[in-house]
Amino acid sequence: MTDAPPNDVVPQESAAGPGPAQLYQLATEASRPRVAIAHDYLTQRGGAERVVLAISRAFPDAPIHTTLYNPSTTFPEFADKNIVVSPLNRIGVLRRYHRLALPLLPWASNRMTIDADVVLASSSGWAHGFPTTGHKIVYCHSPARWLYAADEYLGAGGRRSVKGAALEVLKRPLLAWDVKAAATADAYVANANVIATRIKRAYGYDVAVLPPPFGVDETGRRAPIAAVAHWGQTPYFLVVSRLMPYKNVDAVIEAMRGRSERLLVVGAGPMAEPLRASRPDNVEIVSDISDDELRWAYAHAAALVAASYEDFGLTPLEGNAFGKPVVALRAGGYLDTVVEGVNGVFIERPAPADINRGMDAVRSQPWDPDAIRAHAEAFGEHNFIRRLTELVEER
Repeated sequence: MTDAPPNDVVPQESAAGPGPAQLYQLATEASRPRVAIAHDYLTQRGGAERVVLAISRAFPDAPIHTTLYNPSTTFPEFADKNIVVSPLNRIGVLRRYHRLALPLLPWASNRMTIDADVVLASSSGWAHGFPTTGHKIVYCHSPARWLYAADEYLGAGGRRSVKGAALEVLKRPLLAWDVKAAATADAYVANANVIATRIKRAYGYDVAVLPPPFGVDETGRRAPIAAVAHWGQTPYFLVVSRLMPYKNVDAVIEAMRGRSERLLVVGAGPMAEPLRASRPDNVEIVSDISDDELRWAYAHAAALVAASYEDFGLTPLEGNAFGKPVVALRAGGYLDTVVEGVNGVFIERPAPADINRGMDAVRSQPWDPDAIRAHAEAFGEHNFIRRLTELVEER
């Protein structure tokens, strides 16, 4: 008589067919919904793209559908994913400058049919319109800013620019497409309370709020940024932002004139060169850095400055994960992520004088790095993935 196999050994499938364990595994896999992920375009390194990576970690087998994908300008982790692109992706200039594709994106989005039981669409303008064969859950970063917040999107004098004139011509057909696209969703989820209000105003939906996770792992490797290595160990203010008009990075830079501290700006965008040309000597701007370098930037900063009108206040949480406080505009998503006196201070306007006062306030207060880190942990990825999984299982 042979010994029975130990309890932790699964019997192999016999010639007669699968055993009970294999049948259970097959039944479980068959009952799981086929999940796909959608995103507007993967051409940048921003908070929305980090959210897509988090969704992909929750559903690692899910393909990612997007209109445009440029591996060299977005996060390198996407290279290991199954990326499905639109026909527009064959046009190199659109991969490099996705805003030029605006008139063509409704057409491209309409042709991004996704065959899946559940599609998780990360959208701030296009992915919510991708046709699907199953349920569509839209994780909305914002209804399209160029339609519903054009003045904020374009910046001062933007309506008189070439971009503003083009938007004016395209606005009516784009609005019609957008409203029709929103109606195809089975569920909408907002990333912040301010976005839930915008969704209600734009589409008439009352929606749940699920804050996104902050995407920078503070325990990872750190690599110095060569451009500021000569600063040594002296702490500095830090801005991490796309360089767009509504981000108000120009006001933060202007606030640094005459100050003894330094400012490091991490970001890329259409305002990069004008900002570099006008910055004072105590400001440095770097673009397209690695996550190792970004972790170094957070770790060596004295405080963050976040003076933009954000849908969700993500970068303060990333800085908070390193125990750093933030100077934040009292508006938008920062109302969800900043608690005055716990992880930062508020300013009332994105003007240099207000930013200066905020910098003085954050430097003069004693801060508890452990309390700041604990605040950030409530917005960790594990909570986001748990709730997202529940939403998929409810479909």
